[in-house]
Amino acid sequence: MTLIKIEFNEISIEAELNDSKTANNIKKILPISNTVNIWGDEIYFQIDVNDDENNAKEIVELGDVGFWPPGNAFCLFFGLTPLSQKDEIKPASPINVVGKLKGNLDSLKSIKIGEKVKVSLA
Repeated sequence: MTLIKIEFNEISIEAELNDSKTANNIKKILPISNTVNIWGDEIYFQIDVNDDENNAKEIVELGDVGFWPPGNAFCLFFGLTPLSQKDEIKPASPINVVGKLKGNLDSLKSIKIGEKVKVSLA
């Protein structure tokens, strides 16, 4: 496991990356900077990783950190998405789970589209 820090304008949260192939590809390009998009209670942004689906999941858990292969996107799941049914968290299409958020996920609800984000080793 590798600890990373995800920093927004006024909020910072940590996550642990797992040892999957996709997570290792992400670790190699840190630090990452971009602007965020929001889809329900999911924050996502494009990163310079190109990977296929690896043990991809159609339903994720609260706090999962994922990589979305079709959009080369780093994804943070902190609640329901527009495709969620009942209490299931459903990405737009299957994602590779690469880690888990640590800390207060509710703070992520204040993040706005276009806000800057930086991901680095903690």
